Amino acid sequence: MLERIVAARSASGLELDDTVEKRFLRVGALSTQAVTAWMAGESLERAREVGLEVWQIFGQLAAQRAAPLTEVTKRCLRWRDAGGEVARECAAQLGLAQGALEQALEMLQSTLDVTLVHVCECFESERQRADEELAFLATHDPLTGLPNRTLILDRIEQMLARSRRMQTPVAAVFIDLDNFKMINDTLGHSAGDELLRAVAARLQGVLRETDALGRIGGDEFVVIADEVSLAAGPELIAQRLSEALAEPFMLLGATSRVEVRASFGVASGAHTSAEELLRNADIAMYRAKWEGKNRCVVFESEMQGAVQSRMELEMDLRDALANDEFYLAYQPIFDLKDMSPTGLEALIRWKHPARGVVQPEDFIPLLEETGLITQIGRWVLSEACRQCARWHVAGYSVGIAVNVSGRQLDTDEFVSDVQQALADSGLDPRALTIEITETTLMRNAQETARRLSAVKALGVRVAIDDFGTGYSSLAHLQSFQVDSLKIDRSFISGLKQNREGEAIIHTLVQLGKALSIETVAEGIEQPLELSQLRQEQCDSGQGFLFARPLDVAATETFLDAWAKQSAAGWAAMSPATATRI
Repeated sequence: MLERIVAARSASGLELDDTVEKRFLRVGALSTQAVTAWMAGESLERAREVGLEVWQIFGQLAAQRAAPLTEVTKRCLRWRDAGGEVARECAAQLGLAQGALEQALEMLQSTLDVTLVHVCECFESERQRADEELAFLATHDPLTGLPNRTLILDRIEQMLARSRRMQTPVAAVFIDLDNFKMINDTLGHSAGDELLRAVAARLQGVLRETDALGRIGGDEFVVIADEVSLAAGPELIAQRLSEALAEPFMLLGATSRVEVRASFGVASGAHTSAEELLRNADIAMYRAKWEGKNRCVVFESEMQGAVQSRMELEMDLRDALANDEFYLAYQPIFDLKDMSPTGLEALIRWKHPARGVVQPEDFIPLLEETGLITQIGRWVLSEACRQCARWHVAGYSVGIAVNVSGRQLDTDEFVSDVQQALADSGLDPRALTIEITETTLMRNAQETARRLSAVKALGVRVAIDDFGTGYSSLAHLQSFQVDSLKIDRSFISGLKQNREGEAIIHTLVQLGKALSIETVAEGIEQPLELSQLRQEQCDSGQGFLFARPLDVAATETFLDAWAKQSAAGWAAMSPATATRI
C-alpha cells in the first residue's frame, strides 16, 4: 500500500516538506491498519480507535496550514485507489468470490467517506478559528490583549450615542508613559514588552466594569468612562490610574526594578465624534508633557491652537537642518587666574526664514521629545570640531566644549560620532570637551560610564554641566573620570544674595580640588561674582560679564581685542575697579 501511495505521489509531481510527507505516510499506514482490522472482522469501534491518530494528524495539518485541503483530498483518494488495487490482487490470488471483493471495496470507500468528512471538519474548524483570530487582531492589541484604537473608537461612538439619548457625560483619559523609551533602550525590547503588559494589568485593575481601557499604540493607553465612573469627575479616574502606577515594577524575572511615570490628558463634555474626544484628550496629554510631565491636564479649547503651533514648529524643525537654518554661537571660557580665554562653548541657534531667531528654550525641548536631538547633536559636534580646527590653523589656541544630550549617549553610535567628527575635522582630541548634565550622567550609569570611557580613550575631555543640580555621588565622579565640573549659574547668582551662596561655592570648588577636577563657573554676570570666584580659586568661568554667545566673526574679533588690551586689565583688577565689558 505505502509503496503504491509513494509511487502515485511521485507521479503527481507535487512534493511537500519532508515532515509533511512523513505525516501523510503515517496517515496511510494507520488508515490501512484500521480498514484491515475492520475487514478481518474486528468491530468498527476498534477500527475507529486505530484511526484516532489520523484525525489528530489532519488537525495538525489544518492548524499549521502545512497542506491545502485539495491536496489532502487527493492524497485520500490515492490511498483508496491503492487499496482497491491491492484488494483486487489479493482476491485474485486467493480465488475469493466477487461478493467478498465488492464488500472489501465498500469498506475502503466507507473509510474514505468518513475520513473526508473528518478532514473537512478539521479544515472548517481551523478556518473558523483563524477568522476569529483575525477578527480579534483587527480590534485588539496583540501584546496586551486590550482593545486597539479601532475598537475604542467604536465604543466611544456607542457611549456618545447613549450620552445624547440619556444626557449623561462621557470622558476619555489619555495616558502616555514618560520614561518608557529610556526603560526600553536600557533593558531591551523584551523588558519593554513585559512592562507594557504589566502596566495594562495595573490600569485594568483599578477601573470599573463599565469603563474601557485600550492601547492606542507604543506606550499610549486610553480609558473611556461614562456616567457612573464620572460621578466624582474624570480627574479622579486619572488620579486612580496614577496611583496604580506608583508602585515600582519588577521586570526580567524580578531582577530589574523600574519606576514608571505618566502624563494624563482628560477630555469630557459634549463632543460630536469619537475622534474629536480622543484628539482633545491627546492634546491635553501633550500639554501635560510640555508642563513638565508626570501630571494630569484637563482639555481646554484654547489648547488646540497651542498644539497646532507646536506641530507647525516641529515640522519646521524637521526641515531646519536640511535647509541650513541652524548655526553655532560661541561663548568664551576664561582661566580665572590670568583671565586668558582658554576655550569656547558651542551653543546651537536656529534662524528660521519666517520666525526669525528661535530661542533655544523654545526648540531644544522639542528636539529631545521628537528624538531629532540625536541627528542635530551629531551636526553640532561635527560643526564645532570643524570650526575649532579652523581657529587652530588661524592661530587661536582655544578648546571647544559641546553639550551632549542623554539621547545621544543612549547608544554606542555616540562614540562613533565623536571619532568621525575628530577624523573629519583633524582636531586634536585634547581640544574637545563633551559636556553632559548630572541627570544624563545617571540615567543609565553603567552604560554611560562605558561610553564615556571610550570617548576618554580618544583623548577627549568630559565635563559635568549644571553641576550641583542633579544627584551624582562622589563615587560616580571618580568612576566617570570627569575632567571638569561646571557649577550651575544658580549658585553663582547666589553669591550676591547671602553667605549660604558663598559657602556652597566654597564647598564645590574645594570638592573639585580634592578630586583633582577643574571647576568652571557658569553665568558670571557681576564683577563681584568674578572677584569672589577668584578669591575661592575657582579655575575657570564664563558669562555675560565677559561676552554673550558670539558668531564666528564676532568671536574672532573678541579674541583679537582681548589679546591686545583686556587680559592685563582683568588680571590686575580688584573688586573696586572691575567693570563689565
